[in-house]
Amino acid sequence: MNELIGRVFSFEKTTFPASSELFKKLTTEGQEPKALMISCADSRIVPEQIMQAGPGDLFVCRNAGNMVPPYATQNGGVTSTVEYAVVALGIRDIIVCGHSDCGAMKALSNPVGLDGMPNVAAWLKHGSAAENVVTTCQPHLKDSERVRAVSLENVNAQLNHLRTHPSVAAAMARGELALHGWFVDIHEGQVLALDGETGEFVPLREDRELPVAIPARARAGYAMQEAAE
Repeated sequence: MNELIGRVFSFEKTTFPASSELFKKLTTEGQEPKALMISCADSRIVPEQIMQAGPGDLFVCRNAGNMVPPYATQNGGVTSTVEYAVVALGIRDIIVCGHSDCGAMKALSNPVGLDGMPNVAAWLKHGSAAENVVTTCQPHLKDSERVRAVSLENVNAQLNHLRTHPSVAAAMARGELALHGWFVDIHEGQVLALDGETGEFVPLREDRELPVAIPARARAGYAMQEAAE
Protein backbone atom coordinates (compact mmCIF):
# COMPACT_ATOMS: atom_id res chain seq x y z
CA MET A 1 0.00 0.00 0.00
CA ASN A 2 2.84 2.41 0.77
CA GLU A 3 4.13 1.91 -2.76
CA LEU A 4 0.73 2.88 -4.20
CA ILE A 5 0.54 5.95 -1.98
CA GLY A 6 3.97 6.94 -3.26
CA ARG A 7 2.56 6.96 -6.77
CA VAL A 8 -0.15 9.39 -5.65
CA PHE A 9 2.59 11.83 -4.66
CA SER A 10 4.19 11.29 -8.06
CA PHE A 11 0.84 12.15 -9.71
CA GLU A 12 0.61 15.38 -7.75
CA LYS A 13 4.22 16.42 -8.35
CA THR A 14 4.88 15.15 -11.87
CA THR A 15 1.95 13.73 -13.84
CA PHE A 16 -0.62 16.44 -13.13
CA PRO A 17 1.70 19.42 -13.79
CA ALA A 18 2.84 17.86 -17.07
CA SER A 19 -0.79 17.56 -18.24
CA SER A 20 -2.24 20.61 -16.50
CA GLU A 21 -3.67 22.09 -19.71
CA LEU A 22 -5.49 18.84 -20.51
CA PHE A 23 -6.97 18.58 -17.02
CA LYS A 24 -7.99 22.25 -17.17
CA LYS A 25 -9.80 21.62 -20.47
CA LEU A 26 -11.55 18.54 -19.07
CA THR A 27 -12.63 20.53 -16.03
CA THR A 28 -14.00 23.51 -17.94
CA GLU A 29 -15.40 21.80 -21.04
CA GLY A 30 -16.43 18.45 -19.56
CA GLN A 31 -15.78 14.97 -20.88
CA GLU A 32 -16.37 13.58 -24.35
CA PRO A 33 -15.12 9.98 -24.15
CA LYS A 34 -14.86 8.12 -27.43
CA ALA A 35 -16.14 4.77 -26.17
CA LEU A 36 -17.53 2.88 -23.20
CA MET A 37 -15.54 -0.21 -22.22
CA ILE A 38 -17.15 -2.80 -19.96
CA SER A 39 -14.31 -4.92 -18.68
CA CYS A 40 -13.38 -7.27 -15.87
CA ALA A 41 -12.27 -5.98 -12.47
CA ASP A 42 -9.20 -8.23 -12.66
CA SER A 43 -6.18 -6.16 -11.60
CA ARG A 44 -4.14 -7.47 -14.55
CA ILE A 45 -6.49 -5.87 -17.07
CA VAL A 46 -6.25 -2.08 -17.33
CA PRO A 47 -8.59 -0.74 -20.06
CA GLU A 48 -6.80 2.59 -20.37
CA GLN A 49 -3.48 0.81 -20.84
CA ILE A 50 -4.87 -1.55 -23.47
CA MET A 51 -6.39 1.35 -25.40
CA GLN A 52 -3.42 3.64 -24.69
CA ALA A 53 -6.05 6.13 -23.58
CA GLY A 54 -5.48 9.36 -21.76
CA PRO A 55 -7.79 11.22 -19.35
CA GLY A 56 -11.14 11.90 -20.99
CA ASP A 57 -10.72 9.32 -23.79
CA LEU A 58 -12.48 6.31 -22.32
CA PHE A 59 -15.57 5.75 -20.15
CA VAL A 60 -15.01 2.58 -18.12
CA CYS A 61 -17.24 0.16 -16.23
CA ARG A 62 -15.46 -2.72 -14.46
CA ASN A 63 -16.93 -5.70 -12.64
CA ALA A 64 -16.25 -9.38 -12.03
CA GLY A 65 -16.50 -11.20 -15.35
CA ASN A 66 -17.33 -8.10 -17.48
CA MET A 67 -21.03 -8.80 -16.98
CA VAL A 68 -23.96 -6.76 -18.31
CA PRO A 69 -27.14 -7.77 -16.51
CA PRO A 70 -30.21 -7.83 -18.78
CA TYR A 71 -32.29 -4.69 -18.41
CA ALA A 72 -34.68 -4.65 -15.47
CA THR A 73 -36.65 -2.05 -13.56
CA GLN A 74 -34.36 -2.50 -10.54
CA ASN A 75 -31.48 -0.06 -10.50
CA GLY A 76 -27.92 -1.29 -10.90
CA GLY A 77 -24.47 0.18 -11.38
CA VAL A 78 -23.85 -1.34 -14.81
CA THR A 79 -27.30 -0.42 -16.09
CA SER A 80 -26.91 3.18 -14.90
CA THR A 81 -23.45 3.47 -16.41
CA VAL A 82 -24.64 2.21 -19.79
CA GLU A 83 -27.65 4.52 -19.79
CA TYR A 84 -25.58 7.58 -18.82
CA ALA A 85 -22.92 6.80 -21.40
CA VAL A 86 -25.41 6.47 -24.25
CA VAL A 87 -27.95 9.16 -23.34
CA ALA A 88 -25.90 11.83 -21.57
CA LEU A 89 -22.47 11.40 -23.15
CA GLY A 90 -23.58 10.32 -26.61
CA ILE A 91 -21.25 7.33 -26.69
CA ARG A 92 -21.27 5.74 -30.15
CA ASP A 93 -19.21 2.61 -29.39
CA ILE A 94 -19.49 0.12 -26.54
CA ILE A 95 -16.84 -2.55 -26.00
CA VAL A 96 -17.44 -5.64 -23.87
CA CYS A 97 -13.97 -6.91 -23.05
CA GLY A 98 -13.16 -10.32 -21.59
CA HIS A 99 -9.72 -11.79 -20.95
CA SER A 100 -7.75 -15.00 -20.52
CA ASP A 101 -7.21 -16.66 -17.13
CA CYS A 102 -10.34 -14.94 -15.76
CA GLY A 103 -11.21 -16.03 -12.23
CA ALA A 104 -14.89 -15.29 -12.77
CA MET A 105 -14.96 -17.46 -15.88
CA LYS A 106 -13.14 -20.25 -14.04
CA ALA A 107 -15.85 -20.15 -11.37
CA LEU A 108 -18.56 -20.05 -14.01
CA SER A 109 -17.03 -23.05 -15.74
CA ASN A 110 -16.56 -24.98 -12.50
CA PRO A 111 -18.43 -23.46 -9.51
CA VAL A 112 -16.55 -25.41 -6.86
CA GLY A 113 -15.66 -23.14 -3.95
CA LEU A 114 -18.49 -20.63 -4.31
CA ASP A 115 -20.36 -21.84 -1.20
CA GLY A 116 -18.84 -19.07 0.91
CA MET A 117 -19.47 -16.37 -1.71
CA PRO A 118 -23.23 -16.28 -2.32
CA ASN A 119 -23.17 -12.84 -3.92
CA VAL A 120 -20.46 -13.87 -6.36
CA ALA A 121 -22.42 -17.00 -7.23
CA ALA A 122 -25.55 -14.93 -7.88
CA TRP A 123 -23.63 -12.42 -10.00
CA LEU A 124 -22.12 -15.15 -12.16
CA LYS A 125 -25.61 -16.27 -13.17
CA HIS A 126 -25.49 -13.42 -15.69
CA GLY A 127 -23.05 -15.64 -17.58
CA SER A 128 -25.16 -18.80 -17.42
CA ALA A 129 -25.98 -18.67 -21.13
CA ALA A 130 -22.29 -18.75 -22.02
CA GLU A 131 -21.60 -21.73 -19.80
CA ASN A 132 -24.61 -23.59 -21.16
CA VAL A 133 -23.62 -22.96 -24.78
CA VAL A 134 -20.16 -24.40 -24.20
CA THR A 135 -21.46 -27.35 -22.17
CA THR A 136 -24.02 -28.18 -24.83
CA CYS A 137 -22.07 -27.45 -28.00
CA GLN A 138 -18.51 -28.30 -26.93
CA PRO A 139 -18.85 -30.97 -24.23
CA HIS A 140 -15.41 -32.39 -25.04
CA LEU A 141 -13.57 -29.30 -23.77
CA LYS A 142 -11.84 -29.60 -20.42
CA ASP A 143 -9.89 -27.41 -17.99
CA SER A 144 -8.20 -24.34 -19.56
CA GLU A 145 -9.73 -24.93 -23.00
CA ARG A 146 -13.20 -24.96 -21.48
CA VAL A 147 -12.51 -21.79 -19.48
CA ARG A 148 -11.29 -19.99 -22.60
CA ALA A 149 -14.36 -21.11 -24.57
CA VAL A 150 -16.67 -19.91 -21.78
CA SER A 151 -14.79 -16.59 -21.62
CA LEU A 152 -15.23 -15.99 -25.33
CA GLU A 153 -18.87 -17.06 -25.31
CA ASN A 154 -19.50 -14.83 -22.32
CA VAL A 155 -18.55 -11.77 -24.40
CA ASN A 156 -21.28 -12.81 -26.84
CA ALA A 157 -23.78 -13.32 -24.02
CA GLN A 158 -23.13 -9.88 -22.53
CA LEU A 159 -23.50 -8.21 -25.93
CA ASN A 160 -26.92 -9.85 -26.17
CA HIS A 161 -27.79 -8.53 -22.71
CA LEU A 162 -26.71 -5.03 -23.76
CA ARG A 163 -29.30 -5.02 -26.53
CA THR A 164 -32.09 -5.40 -23.95
CA HIS A 165 -31.29 -1.95 -22.53
CA PRO A 166 -33.74 0.64 -23.92
CA SER A 167 -31.10 3.33 -24.44
CA VAL A 168 -28.89 0.89 -26.35
CA ALA A 169 -31.75 -0.52 -28.43
CA ALA A 170 -32.92 2.96 -29.44
CA ALA A 171 -29.43 4.20 -30.33
CA MET A 172 -28.80 1.09 -32.41
CA ALA A 173 -32.11 1.48 -34.23
CA ARG A 174 -31.09 5.04 -35.16
CA GLY A 175 -27.72 3.79 -36.41
CA GLU A 176 -25.87 5.77 -33.77
CA LEU A 177 -24.26 2.96 -31.79
CA ALA A 178 -21.96 0.04 -32.58
CA LEU A 179 -21.19 -2.87 -30.25
CA HIS A 180 -17.78 -4.51 -30.01
CA GLY A 181 -16.69 -7.76 -28.36
CA TRP A 182 -13.03 -8.00 -27.37
CA PHE A 183 -10.89 -10.61 -25.64
CA VAL A 184 -7.46 -9.80 -24.20
CA ASP A 185 -5.02 -12.68 -24.15
CA ILE A 186 -2.74 -11.61 -21.33
CA HIS A 187 -0.38 -14.51 -22.03
CA GLU A 188 0.24 -13.42 -25.63
CA GLY A 189 -0.26 -9.67 -25.26
CA GLN A 190 -2.89 -9.85 -27.99
CA VAL A 191 -6.37 -8.43 -28.42
CA LEU A 192 -8.99 -10.42 -30.30
CA ALA A 193 -12.18 -8.87 -31.65
CA LEU A 194 -15.48 -10.52 -32.50
CA ASP A 195 -16.32 -10.39 -36.20
CA GLY A 196 -20.11 -10.22 -36.34
CA GLU A 197 -20.22 -11.57 -39.88
CA THR A 198 -18.26 -14.75 -39.19
CA GLY A 199 -18.90 -15.14 -35.47
CA GLU A 200 -15.18 -15.63 -34.89
CA PHE A 201 -12.70 -13.77 -32.68
CA VAL A 202 -9.79 -12.53 -34.80
CA PRO A 203 -6.64 -10.59 -33.86
CA LEU A 204 -6.69 -6.83 -34.24
CA ARG A 205 -4.24 -5.79 -36.94
CA GLU A 206 -3.13 -2.34 -38.10
CA ASP A 207 -3.40 -3.30 -41.78
CA ARG A 208 -6.92 -4.74 -41.50
CA GLU A 209 -10.34 -3.22 -41.00
CA LEU A 210 -11.56 -3.27 -37.41
CA PRO A 211 -13.83 -6.30 -36.81
CA VAL A 212 -17.17 -5.17 -35.33
CA ALA A 213 -19.64 -7.39 -33.51
CA ILE A 214 -22.69 -5.29 -34.41
CA PRO A 215 -21.99 -2.25 -36.61
CA ALA A 216 -23.89 1.02 -36.40
CA ARG A 217 -26.62 0.65 -38.99
CA ALA A 218 -29.98 2.43 -38.91
CA ARG A 219 -33.08 0.36 -39.50
CA ALA A 220 -34.61 1.10 -42.88
CA GLY A 221 -37.91 2.28 -41.46
CA TYR A 222 -36.29 4.81 -39.15
CA ALA A 223 -33.99 6.09 -41.88
CA MET A 224 -36.95 6.67 -44.22
CA GLN A 225 -38.89 8.41 -41.45
CA GLU A 226 -36.03 10.81 -40.71
CA ALA A 227 -35.64 11.56 -44.41
CA ALA A 228 -39.34 12.38 -44.68
CA GLU A 229 -39.13 14.73 -41.73
